[in-house]
Formats: sequence, structure tokens, C-alpha cells
Amino acid sequence: MKRTLTCMLTLSLAAAAVSTAQAETLRMSHFWPGASSINKDVFEAWAEAVEKDSNGSLQVENYPSQTLSQADETYEAAVNGIADIGITAQGYTNGRFPLSQIVELPGVASSAPEGACVLQTLYDDGKIDSEYDDTHVLFMFTTGPGYIHTRETDVQKPSDLEGLRMRRPTSVAGNILDNMGAEPVGMPAPEIYTSMQRGVLDGLSFPWEGMKTFRLNELTEYHTQVPFYTLIFVATMSQDKYDSLSPEQQKAIDENSGMKWAEKAGKVFAADDKAGKKEAEEAGHTIRVIDNPLENSEWAKPLKAGIDQYLGNLESRGLDQARDVYYAALEARKSCSAE
Repeated sequence: MKRTLTCMLTLSLAAAAVSTAQAETLRMSHFWPGASSINKDVFEAWAEAVEKDSNGSLQVENYPSQTLSQADETYEAAVNGIADIGITAQGYTNGRFPLSQIVELPGVASSAPEGACVLQTLYDDGKIDSEYDDTHVLFMFTTGPGYIHTRETDVQKPSDLEGLRMRRPTSVAGNILDNMGAEPVGMPAPEIYTSMQRGVLDGLSFPWEGMKTFRLNELTEYHTQVPFYTLIFVATMSQDKYDSLSPEQQKAIDENSGMKWAEKAGKVFAADDKAGKKEAEEAGHTIRVIDNPLENSEWAKPLKAGIDQYLGNLESRGLDQARDVYYAALEARKSCSAE
């Protein structure tokens, strides 16, 4: 009996040693604050699921708040293996994902769950997948609609933005702000708070989620809820790192990829959108709501001009499929339930 127990203990220790030797550590980089629900409920939850499904042979080290790579360098960090997993906004790498950014255009998505579904559908259907040939895509997602938030100006019509220095997340939103007469200023989300404090910006374009996540309701008094863009994101992995994993480890990654996690991320963003707006309401801020801006006599012109301008620019670059992708996005929306 004693010999049997000794043998069992030896075998158990040997198995543990093998398991430890096979364990891989994946470094995950993104720009959201560590305390944010996006980090906790999406990225940390994803890491826990992968660790569980790989029986502990995959461990994920999470680097939030740009601690491993800057927001606008995170995709390239995944390409080069500086980060094993990179999560960022495609628009932070200007011009690299032009077809994907069609989902950012006005009228394509009315909520974060819907936007995530549309974007992931386009990828799964092969409409935009060629833009990510240099990495192994995990899942895609979006914010809810982006609105206009200002420090001192009550924006009720596009002309009220004339001359205001407005942070824009990507060139797509920037072109539309420019059409409205604003002066778009590009910068990643983590830099906005300081710029607002210093008076570098008069306002910004952001979804309600971002207003809460980056504490920007503290610095703004006026909010114009006119949905004129949606910011898109990709969670992707170094192709070399993925290829180096065992079949079992790759299976754990694959089982936590695609629409399953796009939908989960969308739900977290939607909940934060509600919380961000509630925060502004409770602070007594002025909130203007512009419903159906593409049908509004004042707002429709700059928004429609932005759509035509962006698609026309892509076609002039030889991306003749741009309008097909745009119409595919609108078609995908029909099967993606809005929340």
C-alpha cells in the first residue's frame, strides 16, 4: 500500500512538472484602465476562460493602460511579437484598416452589441479579413454610438461646432467633424483627460462608455447625443505565437474567439453606455438628443457628406469593393439585434 501511494505521488508530481514545462505565458496589451469594467469583464474574463479551457497550460499576463505598448502601436506590437495579444482601435493606425472602418460610418450601428455583431460578421464572411493577414484575429467589437461632448458650448446644431477644437478618435469621425466646422484633433483616449484639463480641447467625440471609463464627465457640461460614428476594435494575436502553441492550446484559443466574445464585449459596452449617461444626468449636465440624424434637416447634410467622402476616398485608392462592404454592413445589421 505504501509503495502504491509513493508511486501515485511520483506520477502526480511528474504530471505537474510536465504541465508546468508546457505552460505558455501570453502577454496581453491594451489601453483601457485596469479598474475599468472593459478590462475586468472582457479582457480579464477572456484570460480566465482561456486559462481554464487550456487546463492551465496557457497563462495570460494582462498589461492595461498602455503599460506594454502605446495604443497607436499595439497592433504592430502584436505583429512583431512585442505583445502576444494586442487589443486596440483600428483607426489608431491610420489608413491600415480602411474597409473595416466602414463600420464606423453613421447609420451602420445603433448600439455596441449591434456594432460588434456587424463587424464580426464582415470578418467571418471574408469581407475584411485580408486586412489582418499579418496576425491571428481573436474577436472584434465596437463602442456604442459616439456623441459630442463639450466643456462650455451647448451644441444644438452643426454650426455650433464652428471653430471648436474637438478630439476625434479616427479620421472617419474627424472628417465628419470637419464637415460640421469643428477643428478635429487626433489623440488616443488615455490622453484626452489631461488635454481637456489644460484647455487644449474644447470638447470631444466619444460614446457614453468612454465618458465614464476615462472620467471625462468630470470635465464636460454639455452633451449632444447625435450618433455620428462608432469606434471599432480588434483583439488579435501574434501569428508566430499562435503557431507555436500545441493543438490543445490552439483549441482553447479558438473556442474563445469569434462571435461568442464579440457579443460578450458588446454587452459590457452597452451596460457602460447606460452608466455613463446616468452619471452625466445625475451631475445635472445639459443633454441634447438628436434622433435619426440622417433624417434631420440640419444634421443629415454633414453626415451624408462624410459617408460619401469616405467611400469615395477608398474607391480613389483602388478599393473598388468599398461600397459593397458598406452595403454588406447594412445588410448584416438586419440580422444583428440592436440593444
